[in-house]
Amino acid sequence: MRPYDGRRILLGVTGGIASYKTAWLARLLAQAGADVDVVLTKSAREFIGAVTFEALTGRPVHSELVSEGHALDHIKLARAADLVVVAPATADFLARAAGGQAGDLLTACLLATDAPVLLVPAMNDRMWAHKQTALNVEHLRGLGYAIVEPDAGLLASPQEGAGPGRMPEPDTIFAHAGRMLEPKGALSGKRIVVTAGPTREAIDPVRFLTNYSSGKMGVALAAAAWRRGASVTLVAGPLATPLPTGPDVRTVESTAEMAAAVRVALAAADALLMAAAPADFRPAAVATSKIKKASRPGAVALEDTADILTSTRAARRPGAVIVGFALETDDVIAHATLKLAEKDLDLIVVNDAREEGAGFGGDTNRVTLLGRDGEVVSLPLLPKTAVADAILDRVEALLGGR
Repeated sequence: MRPYDGRRILLGVTGGIASYKTAWLARLLAQAGADVDVVLTKSAREFIGAVTFEALTGRPVHSELVSEGHALDHIKLARAADLVVVAPATADFLARAAGGQAGDLLTACLLATDAPVLLVPAMNDRMWAHKQTALNVEHLRGLGYAIVEPDAGLLASPQEGAGPGRMPEPDTIFAHAGRMLEPKGALSGKRIVVTAGPTREAIDPVRFLTNYSSGKMGVALAAAAWRRGASVTLVAGPLATPLPTGPDVRTVESTAEMAAAVRVALAAADALLMAAAPADFRPAAVATSKIKKASRPGAVALEDTADILTSTRAARRPGAVIVGFALETDDVIAHATLKLAEKDLDLIVVNDAREEGAGFGGDTNRVTLLGRDGEVVSLPLLPKTAVADAILDRVEALLGGR
């Protein structure tokens, strides 16, 4: 799985209660294809055992700075790593790392590595708020270490508050690690707008018209674009899928609200990927009260919603890459080719709603990419995460040529 496959990650674990989450992080990294070398500090072993990590990674766990046959482990591990992640990073560890200490295997590895370093603090909220911790974190950032800010939420002690100090969830850390592993490309530093999910058009205060879109394709695109170093705005309708780490999420309800949000975001965007499934129709009149069975109308009159790609065309920046999506059931390629021209797109991604594994709601998709230059590329059935990367490869090529 890009960009983890075949990469060597040194995963440091220090002595915090949040270390139980690190086991799941190790699993995510290993499942994505990374070779994970786990280093446990002495205090970490009091919270979680080495056998757990050996089972999850399939690799030996390291703990001792100096032991027979392992005198140079800190050098070997440090030089082999493509990325060092420390999660949780306790207040004590941050202080020792900021002071350049090397009294244990993990801090020695930090001094010996040229790889990027990602620190994930976790501690009591008062400890995180202490001026000394803040100074240590500032110094570590000055050394070039990346730091994931702790979450606010319930901490280990039920008597304490719920301020910042909680270690972020493994999925979040996994995403940050991916961003640091991703090679710099044409999307790095670019401003990307992605839309995702359905919209809802009200019938009355409790009912609406919508479709089966889960938003998974748009979310995968937003997450992958952010991982590649872009600044991402995700304009999202009501989603059933988790939102990605990193993008600025703007939640909307109706097609008109989505169009307005896209228009604003486009003013600064280098690319738009219109992956949402906005409603094409809305009730011509919205009832102000819940429609009762006894008084229901014989039919609901519909009117067209504004086409987002067409109505926001004037807001596009010169040179911006515009990607549309089309879900069809008949004459799939012909309809997509027509939309490509009518909406003045650089690329359109089309799939057949009736094809198994390629419609709404699933984790896979089979798409065809049609370019303005006439190029047609049909992809096999792939996970939507892989489809997202294939689409972004095309977007990077287009941006690189402008």
